[in-house]
Amino acid sequence: MAAVAYETLQLHVTPEKFYIEPCDDRVDDVLAIDRVSTEVTLTVKKDVPPSAVTRTIFGILGTIRLVAGSYLIVITKKKKIGEFFNHVIWKATDFDILSYKKTMLHLTDIQLQDNKTFLSMINHVLSMDGFYFSTTYDLTHTLQRLSNTSPEFQEMSLLERADQRFVWNGHLLRELSAQPEVHRFALPVLFGFITMHSCSINGKYFDWILISRRSCFRAGVRYYVRGIDSEGHAANFVETEQIVHYNGSKASFVQTRGSMPFFWSQRPNLKYKPKPQINQVVNQMDGFQRHFDSQIITYGKQVIINLVNQKGSEKPLEQTFAKMVTSLGNGNIRYIAFDFHKECSKMRWDRLQILLDQVADLQDEFGYFLVDANGKVATNQEGIFRSNCMDCLDRTNVIQSLLARRSLQAQLQRISVLHVGQRIEEQAEFEKIYKNAWADNANACAKQYAGTGALKTDFTRTGKRTQWGLLLDGWNSLVRYYKNNFSDGFRQDSIDLFLGNYAVDEIDHNNPLHIQKDWKFLALPIIMVVAFSMCIICLLMAGDTWTETLAYVLFWAFASFGTFLIIIYNGKDFVDAPKLVQKEKID
Repeated sequence: MAAVAYETLQLHVTPEKFYIEPCDDRVDDVLAIDRVSTEVTLTVKKDVPPSAVTRTIFGILGTIRLVAGSYLIVITKKKKIGEFFNHVIWKATDFDILSYKKTMLHLTDIQLQDNKTFLSMINHVLSMDGFYFSTTYDLTHTLQRLSNTSPEFQEMSLLERADQRFVWNGHLLRELSAQPEVHRFALPVLFGFITMHSCSINGKYFDWILISRRSCFRAGVRYYVRGIDSEGHAANFVETEQIVHYNGSKASFVQTRGSMPFFWSQRPNLKYKPKPQINQVVNQMDGFQRHFDSQIITYGKQVIINLVNQKGSEKPLEQTFAKMVTSLGNGNIRYIAFDFHKECSKMRWDRLQILLDQVADLQDEFGYFLVDANGKVATNQEGIFRSNCMDCLDRTNVIQSLLARRSLQAQLQRISVLHVGQRIEEQAEFEKIYKNAWADNANACAKQYAGTGALKTDFTRTGKRTQWGLLLDGWNSLVRYYKNNFSDGFRQDSIDLFLGNYAVDEIDHNNPLHIQKDWKFLALPIIMVVAFSMCIICLLMAGDTWTETLAYVLFWAFASFGTFLIIIYNGKDFVDAPKLVQKEKID
C-alpha cells in the first residue's frame, strides 16, 4: 500500500448511507458508511444510487459519537500552504459535521440540549486555526526520523506510519484505523503551525520552512493543563522543525518545548497569576524519568533551558526541576537555568546573548541534520534543546528563534548559500521573512494554548523591544486573564471531547453537563456590572457640589473594590472550570 491518501473526494448522501468516492478514474473503490449500523465497508462506484445528494470534500477527519448518535466530520475547504519536496501541504479551513440520524425525534429536550452543547464543543475545536495535512507526505515526522526508516515503513499508509503524538484526529479515525483496506480514505491531521517561503540570498534560491507540531497527549489550555501525566507526557509539548532545501540538499534543526515535567498545577482563581502548586503526594520521579527516557530515545541528548523566574512564585518550580535533574543523574541530560525576566529587565534584550554564548558549544556538538543532493546523510542532529518557561510560549519562542537562527547560519554556509563571513542579520529581505515567521509561530502556539497571541513578538519581529509592543502585551495579558478565568473550562472540555479523553454515553442521564454553576459564579457579573454602573451614574448625575459627587463615586468605587477583594480571596468559586474530565485526571 502506497503512503498516499485520496486528495479529492465526492460525498454522496442517501437516507441509508454515506458514500465517499475518490475523484480518480483509475480507482473504483467507494467507502460506504451505514447510517444505521455504522458499519464501514468498501463498495464500487456503480453501487452509488443516482438519487444521492453529492458534494465535494477534501478529506475525512473522522467520526464521533454524541448523545444523538454518530457523526461524520469532513473537510470542506482547504488552503494551499506551499510545496514540500514536490508534496503539496494544505491547511484545513472549514469542516462539516453530518449526523448519521435523519431525525432527532428520539431525543428528550434535555438530550437535545446536551447534544447541542457537545456539538458546539466540537465546532469550537474545529474553529481553532492550525489544522494541516498532506495526502502524499508524512507531516508528523522530522526529516531525520524519515531518513532512518525501512522500505516496509515507506510502504505503510500515512495513518499507520504517523507519529501518534501529532495526529490530532487519531481518536476520530479509530474506526477506519481498524480496517487497513480503507486507510487511503483516512487522513492524519496535524495541529500546530506551518509556513513555507521561497527565499533568495546572493542570487541563490532556496526554500525555508518552519513546522510546529503540537502533541495531542496531555493537550489543553493554559491553567488547566500543566506539568505531566502518569505516562510522562508534558503539557503544551510542541516539536518545532526548521528546514532548508537548496539545490537538492536538505537540512533541518529540531527543538522542543513543554511544561516542566513533574506534577504541578496552577488552577485559575481570579488572581492575575495563581500560585503554582507542586504535588507533594505522588512519586514525582516516575513520571519525570518516563518523560526523559522517551525524549532521549526520540531525540538524543537533552539540554534543558529553563527560563522561569528564580524568585517569587516561580522559584520553587525552578528549584524542583533542577533538583530532579540532579537526582536522576542521567549523563544525557544537561540543565541550564536562565532567569529571562531578570536578565532582560529594563529592556536589555541584548543580554540574551549571554545564554546563546553559554550553549554555543553544546549547539555545535549537537549539530543539525543534513542530506546532500545525492540523498546521502551528511550529518545527524545528535541532541536537542528542550526549552520552557511557565507557559512555554513567549519567553520560550524568543529563545527558540535565536537558537534556530544560529543553526541556520551554519546550514546556509555549509550548503554555500551564504559566503564566508556573511551573516543572516545582514540579509535584510530574508531577515524580515525569518523574524515574521517566528513571530507568527509564537502567535499560533499562544492562541492554541492561552487563547491570545503571544507576548514579546515585537522583539521577534524587529529584534528590539518597543513601547508599542509593551502596550500590546498589556492588552493580550488582559484578554488572557478573562479567557483563562471565564471561558477556558469550556475550551478544555472541547479539547477533551475531541481527543477522546471523554466519551459521551448516549444513555447516561447523569452526564457532567448538568452540574449547576455555583450561585456566586452567576452573581459575579451582576454585582460587578451594578457597582460599575453606579459609578458612571454618579458621574452623569452630579450632585449639588463636587464634594457630594465625589462622595458617591468613592462609595461605589470602594464597593466595587471590596467585592473584588472578596472574590479574589475565594476566586476559585467564580471561574469557568472544566466539567467533562475529573480534576485528578487533569491536575
